[in-house]
Amino acid sequence: MNFECDYIEKLAKLVSDNQLSEITLEDGDKAITIKKGVQGAVVMQPAAPAMSAPAVQATAAAESAPAAIQTSDTPKGTPITSPMVGAFYAAPSPGSEPYVKVGDVVKAGQVVCIVEAMKLMNEIESEVSGKVVQICVEDGQSVEYGQVLMYVE
Repeated sequence: MNFECDYIEKLAKLVSDNQLSEITLEDGDKAITIKKGVQGAVVMQPAAPAMSAPAVQATAAAESAPAAIQTSDTPKGTPITSPMVGAFYAAPSPGSEPYVKVGDVVKAGQVVCIVEAMKLMNEIESEVSGKVVQICVEDGQSVEYGQVLMYVE
């Protein structure tokens, strides 16, 4: 599936201008989804194939794993995950202090980092109040949709 950049930009504008939350285009077994992300930013990501049997099998295998495998290294607290694919930034600009560090107390709604997607800086807010107990990614690292960025306890 080859889409020209102008066509993708027009689709993103369509999503934004018409207050849509997302639009998906499918062509056989390939698809592309354009979603409105955090604070209204438009994000594009490849859509999952319609038939995802291996993912279902992986989920079933994970669910059947014994709970006793947890160790003291298992993070505690509520995960803050990336709502999109992009680059993780701990600070608002290079050389600035990071939004949060391990040990900092955050409030629900407080900006904890940025995920850059398609040249848009998307502020990621904590959904819970508590203490940051672990930051799981490095500054500038690429992150995936749903990847844990940090834990708040």
